[in-house]
Amino acid sequence: MKRFFDAELETFRSHLLQMGERSIDQTRLAMRALLESDLKLADKVIEADDEIDRFEIQIDDEAIRYMTLRGPVASELRLIIVGMKASHDLERVGDEATSIARRARKLAIEPKLELYGDFPRMTNIALEMLRDALDCFVQEDEQKALSVIRRDSEVDNLNRLVYRRLTSYMIEKPDTIARALELMFISKSLERIADHATNIAEEMVFLSKGQDIRHSGISQYVPPKDGDV
Repeated sequence: MKRFFDAELETFRSHLLQMGERSIDQTRLAMRALLESDLKLADKVIEADDEIDRFEIQIDDEAIRYMTLRGPVASELRLIIVGMKASHDLERVGDEATSIARRARKLAIEPKLELYGDFPRMTNIALEMLRDALDCFVQEDEQKALSVIRRDSEVDNLNRLVYRRLTSYMIEKPDTIARALELMFISKSLERIADHATNIAEEMVFLSKGQDIRHSGISQYVPPKDGDV
């Protein structure tokens, strides 16, 4: 039987998903600002960072109010705690998007380096991971969450590839060092976004099955038996 205040939990869940979509949108816009050398778009991303911060504050307030007033049962408490942790990761994604936009703004007024080839792929993988992790918040699908975690190595590998290419380029053309370093930092931001998606996916496994795999890794994941909670 549904509890009387289930609607409050659905609102909480909805706000987290809205925050996730906003974080995804901001990252895509920041990368577009980089690839198109669009100063106005970069400024738009930077100005919108406060919106994601407000989402985090709102979600924390809703979580604290629910825990204080509603006496949540175990499954509800897991949902609230995981939601608060996920909102923190999403706020960090927003910060990374802002960092990318700031660097894109610097690069937009410099001669362009044609070394952006791996960035669209990195962006797509990282944001697909993030969206899938958020989907798990609705579906409580631990297999999908595990799939997100496994993909993190793809972004790590691309980040290392970008670093190697940019290092070689800086050695050959020392006058590009400052711009190449900015691209390295952008690559690192994308890698961190994938890490935040992984964090959320790990929390979704905890939400779905009550199993904490944050430091043990998915190799230690034990599929629950029928009837386990």
